[in-house]
Amino acid sequence: MVTVAPSSAHTPSEVDTESGTADGKELDAGALFVLKSKGSWLHCGYHLTTAIVAPALLSLPFAMSLLGWEGGVLCLFMGGMVTFYSYNLLSLVLEHYDQIGKRQLRFRDMAHHILGPSWGRYFVGPLQLGLCYGAVIANALIGGQSLKYIYLVSIPNGRMQLYEFIIIYGIFALVMAQMPSFHSLRHINLVSLILCLSYCACTTAGAIYIGHSKKAPPRDYSISGVGIDRVFGVFNAISIIATTYGNGIIPEIQATIAAPVSGKMFKGLLLCYSVVISNYFSVGISGYWAFGNQVKGSVLSNFMDGNRPLLPKWFLIITNIFTLLQVTACTLVYLQPTNVVLERKFADPKKDQFSIRNVVPRLITRSLSVIIATTLAAMLPFFGDIMALFGAFGCIPLDFILPMIFYNLTFKPSKKSLVYWGNNSIAVVSTILSLVGAAASLRQIVVDAKTYRLFANM
Repeated sequence: MVTVAPSSAHTPSEVDTESGTADGKELDAGALFVLKSKGSWLHCGYHLTTAIVAPALLSLPFAMSLLGWEGGVLCLFMGGMVTFYSYNLLSLVLEHYDQIGKRQLRFRDMAHHILGPSWGRYFVGPLQLGLCYGAVIANALIGGQSLKYIYLVSIPNGRMQLYEFIIIYGIFALVMAQMPSFHSLRHINLVSLILCLSYCACTTAGAIYIGHSKKAPPRDYSISGVGIDRVFGVFNAISIIATTYGNGIIPEIQATIAAPVSGKMFKGLLLCYSVVISNYFSVGISGYWAFGNQVKGSVLSNFMDGNRPLLPKWFLIITNIFTLLQVTACTLVYLQPTNVVLERKFADPKKDQFSIRNVVPRLITRSLSVIIATTLAAMLPFFGDIMALFGAFGCIPLDFILPMIFYNLTFKPSKKSLVYWGNNSIAVVSTILSLVGAAASLRQIVVDAKTYRLFANM
């Protein structure tokens, strides 16, 4: 196990993506081509916002329906507080490595240096890759659902199936996936930030309008289920909330910042969480208030009563267009860890990034990556269940557990300090929640598997 004590004898590390070196060490093609360190703290804020504030937040009212008012609001608040704290700790560890001349560009690199080579190679690396690729699959499903929603609002008796819309979305994502680097997404992610503010405002306004209208459904805020069903529902909700706050790519986002990196990530987090808090609480509370325990996995589904829209058609179409475009940006962000692995395997760092030698493999591998994700999304359209499972297996370990461990091992706070025991307590509680949440999510998938079928038109 390797730990590093603070030192002032080193200067901040330089990552030279032009020459292909980091602190004199040759970069692999994944780090060299995908993780270009050229961004500012504003660009970092755009990336963070797109990675966290995704259309998955439209499931927050459903999660609140499993927890009730007190539990739902408390979990929303605690999720925001703990993840902001956790991401800041992770950023401080990354800044420390930069200051001693050992800048880390990837999550698995951090695990390698702090926990040991096996942890990075066999646990953290695969876990992060699975989480991020799972998010790509879920986003393809959301994109297909948004397209279908627009279609049904425009043509109520249309016969196109959900899997057809997922394929259409996948074709669009396949083209966009060819963006060469994480840094090249900075302007797309600025637009994404504006879009998420827009569709969250529309969703909140729509829920409030329906709640006050004559079309408002009868509201019941009691928690559904009894006994073990209610218990599993609570943990399922916690997993959903953890997923909506989840990131899993903090090191890769910080890797896009140009040196020196000190303090820039914190500014980016402040920008990001100003959007997170305003959007999450407005959507979660307004959606649960308007529909009670009848709220669906995505609150936008409650804006339709069968084929009858409860809001003006133009409003529903605009809201879903905003959602569709923003989820595309989110898909591109979560493709980056996969792109890093593919570039490392198939690209030649000694050749130019845009040479035929590197462009052709990039085109083929990224296209196959999107095609596989699109196919899986079309086959398994169980949105709520997928979100809960990702939260339990991926988001909680990467976002709630490992940052606490990394910080304690790197800076070695006193065992009598509040920071030490606070970090350990968060890690232990999160581990328990991860295990129980995983069991609850798997149970729900088994239950739903009896109802759903492959390529279901949901």
